[in-house]
Amino acid sequence: MAELRGARAGSGGPAPLPQTGWERLRELWRRDEQQQFPEETVNIAKAAFTAGVVGWLYGGLPAFVSARKAFIESSHGEMFQNRADAVQSAHRAGLRSFIRYGWRWSWRVAAFATMFNVVSTGLSAYRDKTTISNFAAAGGFTGALFRMHLGLQGLVGGIVFGTAFGVPAGGLLMAMYGLAGETLQEKRSRERRELYEQKLAEWQSRLSMTEILGQTESNAQGRPEMERARELKSY
Repeated sequence: MAELRGARAGSGGPAPLPQTGWERLRELWRRDEQQQFPEETVNIAKAAFTAGVVGWLYGGLPAFVSARKAFIESSHGEMFQNRADAVQSAHRAGLRSFIRYGWRWSWRVAAFATMFNVVSTGLSAYRDKTTISNFAAAGGFTGALFRMHLGLQGLVGGIVFGTAFGVPAGGLLMAMYGLAGETLQEKRSRERRELYEQKLAEWQSRLSMTEILGQTESNAQGRPEMERARELKSY
């Protein structure tokens, strides 16, 4: 079977389907014929952006309210030109805190979500199946990576926290896949197989047409020689 695939690929046939985990992993970061990345890779980027926005709002909005309130409480003795000037000063103080603490939370949440999705997606592609254990392992690895600078205790705590996050997150995603009827990995494998079969059928059709044309041409070249041979015999 491997020799047949190699012969097809070497004679202009469609590229064979990935057979090993490493081949499926490499395919995650490879553009297709339309110069587009796989859906799993695009979802990682979308999730990172969404996590960054959520983290910014989570860290920035409370900081904005707190800083604005603190500015109002601490500026009773200050003189302002008018009420609008006082309101603008309070808003500027809140905005500075919103940007500062929003960014602090944003990049952390985005990095955690990105690492979690990269590991879980990579495990699903390598194993060619999506299970809860993939998300649990991804959560534990990501948590350990974020807390390893705190020593052994932080490392263990990060693994526990990440696993506790990965299991329910994976369960939620698996439930969504169940409603959809197939996981992303199953969808990817099905689409890859259908595309391969389509290209194989087209290649076989072209190959058959080439053989027919070659046989027709050889027959056309052989007829004059046969006629000459008959003429020589009759002569």
